[in-house]
Amino acid sequence: MNTSMAEASASLNARTQFVDVPGRRLAYRTIGSGKPIVLCVRFRGTMDAWDPLFLDNLADQGFQVTVFDYSGLGQSTGNPTYQPAALARDAIDLITALDLSSVIIGGWSVGGIAAQLVMTVAPQLVSHTVLIGTTPPGNLVKDGEALFYTLAKRENDFDDFVSLFFEPSSAESTDAARRSADRLAARKPDLSPEVPWQWAGTQLGDGPKNPVFPVDAVLEALKSTRIPVLHIGGDHDIVFPVENWYALNNQLPTLHLVTFPRAGHGPQLQYPQASARHIAAFVAAHV
Repeated sequence: MNTSMAEASASLNARTQFVDVPGRRLAYRTIGSGKPIVLCVRFRGTMDAWDPLFLDNLADQGFQVTVFDYSGLGQSTGNPTYQPAALARDAIDLITALDLSSVIIGGWSVGGIAAQLVMTVAPQLVSHTVLIGTTPPGNLVKDGEALFYTLAKRENDFDDFVSLFFEPSSAESTDAARRSADRLAARKPDLSPEVPWQWAGTQLGDGPKNPVFPVDAVLEALKSTRIPVLHIGGDHDIVFPVENWYALNNQLPTLHLVTFPRAGHGPQLQYPQASARHIAAFVAAHV
């Protein structure tokens, strides 16, 4: 991303703000105006893991976009954990503290698990749910790949970035990874500290689990909710295979599925503009 583009990016220029919630202080950034969308980030991610072009395009589509750091990670205080209930509590407390209503709750990877819990335990706050590269609850028809557990437990280089979030066998996807990595590196001031990979690795376990997310209440909520749900995935997600959503296609009455070809665990990194437009169209279809 060149200097002029970086200067024009609302996301790259957004300053971190803080709000006090019970027992901790949450760091967040907000851009745009309009209907609020609150995004829960991936494993080992902070606010800086969101591609600025994706966030800017969401704002351009008429959303007020809020990203945040989980408790004890990045710039937030508190006790760090990847327990989904705690991540969901962060999102709920942030939404409440900012006095937001009729929120689109979104989440990527483990953040998508948190978003499903928010929809389940606080449906009165949520108008739509947007999930990116995540897993449904319950038994899965396809496990994730062991490769993820290797990559997630070490310091990552660009090749790891491609393997984790893109499709390494595709030159088009690898080129998109370079562009996304450049955009992610364009933010210089006010960065959130990286999540320590050593600590994160201890939270992960040794290999793929099935189910990943054994919360019957969430599956029942998805089967009975009137809240529209969108999942955006890649056709080769090594962490949370998109096939598991298609296996539930006839069981979840409000589920919409968008799957990008030759894409991996970070479809919004590879297709930032298209992902934002799909989200806007989905929301507009269910006003």
